[in-house]
Amino acid sequence: MAKILVTMPDEFLNKVDGLANDEQRTRSELIREALRTYMRRVTVSQSRKALDNAKILENLLG
Repeated sequence: MAKILVTMPDEFLNKVDGLANDEQRTRSELIREALRTYMRRVTVSQSRKALDNAKILENLLG
């Protein structure tokens, strides 16, 4: 597994660590899950936008 270096404010990192501790997870696990969730949300949003654009095009060509 690759390692990366991420810079964030100390206060934000403290919140991340607190949440990870509350959920009995590692910081890395929490950050990976947050990124997976974000990536799914962006993918769904892009799919919806593509469908909306297709409907607009259909209406214009209609």
